[in-house]
Amino acid sequence: MAETVGEGWHVYVLRCADGTLYTGVTRDLQKRLSQHNGMQAGGPKYTRGRRPVQLMWSDTAADRSTAQQQEAAIKKLSRVEKLRLIGC
Repeated sequence: MAETVGEGWHVYVLRCADGTLYTGVTRDLQKRLSQHNGMQAGGPKYTRGRRPVQLMWSDTAADRSTAQQQEAAIKKLSRVEKLRLIGC
């Protein structure tokens, strides 16, 4: 797992409790993980019923546009390709 914390944008892949994968972008990775796991308010409906979630992979991007482009590219991958990306 390439977990990175700090300035800038982050692209990340989570593994949900039901085995599904979720890809997203954020500026604050730790806060977003807390939201996904219900420790803080917010977070998407998708992960609400699939907790706990685990960070499997993340990368930094220079800006929001680049992060969203990388997120879109990951979402287009097959499940097998996503699992290869996260090292499973």
